[in-house]
Amino acid sequence: MRVLLSVSDKTGLIDFARALHEMGAELVASGGTARALQNAGLPVTPVSQITGFPEILDGRVKTLHPAIHGPILARATDEHQAELAAHGMEPIDLVACNLYPFERTVADPNVSEAQAVEQIDIGGVTLLRAAAKNFERVVVVVDAADYGWVAEALAGDGLSLEQRRGLALKAFRHTAAYDAAISQYLTRQVEGETAAPEVLNLVAERVQTLRYGENPHQQAAFYRWRGYEPAFEQIQGKALSYNNLGDLHGAWGAVNEFETPAVAIIKHANPCGLATHDDLVTAYERALASDSVSAFGSIIAVNRTVDLALVEAIGKLFVEVLAAPDFTDEALARLSKKKNLRVMKATGAKRFPLQLMSVEGGLLAQTWDEGFVNKVEVVTRRAPSEQEMADLLFAWRVAKWVKSNAIVFVKDQATVGVGAGQMSRVDAVRYAGMKAGDKARGAVMSSDAFFPFPDGIELAAEFGVRAVIQPGGSIRDEEVIAAADRLDLAMVFTGMRHFRH
Repeated sequence: MRVLLSVSDKTGLIDFARALHEMGAELVASGGTARALQNAGLPVTPVSQITGFPEILDGRVKTLHPAIHGPILARATDEHQAELAAHGMEPIDLVACNLYPFERTVADPNVSEAQAVEQIDIGGVTLLRAAAKNFERVVVVVDAADYGWVAEALAGDGLSLEQRRGLALKAFRHTAAYDAAISQYLTRQVEGETAAPEVLNLVAERVQTLRYGENPHQQAAFYRWRGYEPAFEQIQGKALSYNNLGDLHGAWGAVNEFETPAVAIIKHANPCGLATHDDLVTAYERALASDSVSAFGSIIAVNRTVDLALVEAIGKLFVEVLAAPDFTDEALARLSKKKNLRVMKATGAKRFPLQLMSVEGGLLAQTWDEGFVNKVEVVTRRAPSEQEMADLLFAWRVAKWVKSNAIVFVKDQATVGVGAGQMSRVDAVRYAGMKAGDKARGAVMSSDAFFPFPDGIELAAEFGVRAVIQPGGSIRDEEVIAAADRLDLAMVFTGMRHFRH
């Protein structure tokens, strides 16, 4: 057996090479891999001895030679083997190769283009593709985690065709992801950070297979973008479901709109309660009071460390997920008694720059909604009071995370009524007012998009709303403003809408 070893990451290399050597394999290696094997006392044939040609161009060309790729690509047919023999070549039966660390290199924000380009592997990719193409005869290993079982199989009855095919698939996935990373980097260099590159190369790796999707008859899995760290560490609890993961995204985004301590309670991707306060327990209690019925089976996110006091305040409320940047030891000890509760600690990892949605025939891509306002313009005769303005801006942040059409009633930095996902904006006002009840008196209201008619403003005033924040931009803005003036409401335009579908 003849094996070719050419690895950038030398994790596990020596043990694997030693196991192969003990089976009687001839070790062929290039550059730094050959030196590592020699330093470990293993006999090794340098690639240059096989090719009869030295490494050139500072190591850019080592294995790109017929004397290497012929023995890899030759099939087990009499014709191919005879052709190899005619040229004095011997077959290569196993290729173990991993690639230059391009992704790790470009993850450094200070990397130069020259440094990045130098980490584009050419020979390694070619070795992997050649070996993987010929998987019926050649074993290809790209992952050090496979060294152990591959060596064990070779020492026994050998690898099955199914195992060889699986290793080939892994190699092709690896080179495809590698090429995608290069394409993504050069796209940024040529086209800049854009939601509309000419070609969108995407690589995501499966983290877990989920029990089902939104409904039990749908298959589902969770994938993470290659090169991106996990957004959360799961400390305890059952495995996350498809719906849990979607709601967790909304909960974490909503609570992190605020620099002040905040608690968000999310149900079916919408905040049913959100509040801020210097004391987290008070913030939680105010968020819960917004809609305590809907909070059953919710996801709670907090933008501060969860302590025992907050855990005790949550008490017996059935919660699917609790997410925070950290937890005290006392809080974790108490939470551990709720075995099924999923406790998620945020890692602070950066997120993928694009927001994607599958549609018939393709994908929609956009940048994340990281905007807030274009302006804060009082358009009515009555200006909001200082307290009303604070509540208006709070309500505006919450509306970003409510499904459109979105209406949010707020009082004292806490939601008191939310109207989410209604087809009619006036119906969203009606629903928010119904949820708020008496708490609507003296509240403020935010709307994720403009009011097309005065009816929404008029209904809000009937509920007792005293101030409104909205983007403006309707052809009937003057009618809406006139209605607000007639009802003695204060109204603020932001010039920026926040649809969330």
